[in-house]
Amino acid sequence: MGDGGLMKIAVRRRMLVSLPYPYGPDFEICSIGDSHLHIYWLLPIIEREHDYKVQNGADALEEVFEKKGLKYWKTKRKSVI
Repeated sequence: MGDGGLMKIAVRRRMLVSLPYPYGPDFEICSIGDSHLHIYWLLPIIEREHDYKVQNGADALEEVFEKKGLKYWKTKRKSVI
């Protein structure tokens, strides 16, 4: 696959920056010495999910993910919208 094929894949996928809430607050905030670090993750989302997020907000999309039981670890999946 040449660079053109890679570009097609990139255009079809979007990323959602989110707290990794399925893993709980112990994973979201890590203490490091006298400081702390907030952890976020990049979740690949499908164009239709991206459009839903733009229209309804990220929280609404994450609620749909939770209700539908989104399997976050599956990179090749159908849209939940």
